[in-house]
Amino acid sequence: MSDKSEACPSAAPANGRRRFLLGASALPAIAGAGLTLAGAPAHAALKTSAHIVIAGSGLGGLAIAARLSRGLDGAKITVIDRKEIHNYQPGYTLVATGIWPVDKVSDRNVDLMPAGVEWVREMVAEFDPVANAVVTDSGRRIEYDYLVVATGLHLDYAQIEGMDVAAIGSNGLGSVYPGPAAAEATWHAMDSFRRKGGSALMTLPATPLKCAGAPLKMTFMVVDRLKQAGTRGASNIAFHSALDNIFSVPRINDEVLRRWAELDIPVTFNSKLVAVDIGARRATVANPEGERREIGYDFIHVVPPMRAPDAVMNSPLPWQQGGFAAGGWLEVDPGTLRHRRFPNVFGLGDINGTGKGKTAATIKKSAPLVAQNLIDVIAGREPSQHFDGYTSCPLLIREGSALLVEFDYDNRLTPSLPMIDPLQDSYFAWIMKYRLLKPAYMAVLKGRV
Repeated sequence: MSDKSEACPSAAPANGRRRFLLGASALPAIAGAGLTLAGAPAHAALKTSAHIVIAGSGLGGLAIAARLSRGLDGAKITVIDRKEIHNYQPGYTLVATGIWPVDKVSDRNVDLMPAGVEWVREMVAEFDPVANAVVTDSGRRIEYDYLVVATGLHLDYAQIEGMDVAAIGSNGLGSVYPGPAAAEATWHAMDSFRRKGGSALMTLPATPLKCAGAPLKMTFMVVDRLKQAGTRGASNIAFHSALDNIFSVPRINDEVLRRWAELDIPVTFNSKLVAVDIGARRATVANPEGERREIGYDFIHVVPPMRAPDAVMNSPLPWQQGGFAAGGWLEVDPGTLRHRRFPNVFGLGDINGTGKGKTAATIKKSAPLVAQNLIDVIAGREPSQHFDGYTSCPLLIREGSALLVEFDYDNRLTPSLPMIDPLQDSYFAWIMKYRLLKPAYMAVLKGRV
């Protein structure tokens, strides 16, 4: 796998170059797509002695810690998370498809933690919102005045019989989600597969997902890698979705299905991956009636069901009824992201039980909102900011081209750039994903946008 970071825009087709130049000239105005790097507006810090606990040090946890450390004067801010390495998860698909080297997606948390913030290097094992306290896995009890839950989610591979995360990369087994090592191993499996060709099985579970576009990106890129290797004609690719769709936004769902029909990628709906025999390269899928069948493969991309971490799921914080209750997702108001039953608790990122919002781009828009709403509550006011569910997914189509998909709670397409058609793949959308979004991500993490 080579680092292609020196690729030049002049290598793109003429239309791609024009779009790139137009897009580049508009960069200072881009907000929704997460590229604005200008400083956040300055406001007088609110004086308070409140203690805010932030559970999690992913993008959401660090972004709000940075904002609160500037927006509050005298507050005690505690971040609880054992992770020493901060991983740029939007880069996993780039690693898993041979575009980026694995070292591009990892940084040290110690270099990213805001100054003046207390970092407790443990994990929250128990949430006790009735008593305004959390308990860490060492048994330490930490009380708070306000809590921000930014734990991320749990990859529930245990629901797939025979699945072994440690085996990713061997016997044609791929899965981009667990971390940088798994992403790199997935590329090794894909690279080996594309050299010979054969049968690829791509999967999608029925649960909410972080980066729900990743299974689609991986499918498009398998096609592209087979074409590059000259083995597409000797291969077949099948996509099995446990749902009756492949993407929750109807216009994007239909556009991807149209493209897959042209690429000869059949889709089987309501077909859930329930087991894998890694050594035999056999997968078992089941329909809603429980009927099972086995499928052989040479390469498989396993997307695990996802749910809330145990500490959240086993606490009073999740939804008690409705569609989000089964996964243990945090019961927040979708507009304010404030907990519906515990008014001193807010949720940020993947953990939230909302209709949309499990991408890094969601944090870009929602972290400033949650920070301001929390400051409002500390000041004795009602939350003033409303989140529209903004989500963005630069959807890789092939090397050098991508769709820039942006949408809200109501499945409306909300393009940030007037020159980019969300249903037309472009070189500029590729450059955003490949080169521009990590610097923007780091700016969000540091509370600068």
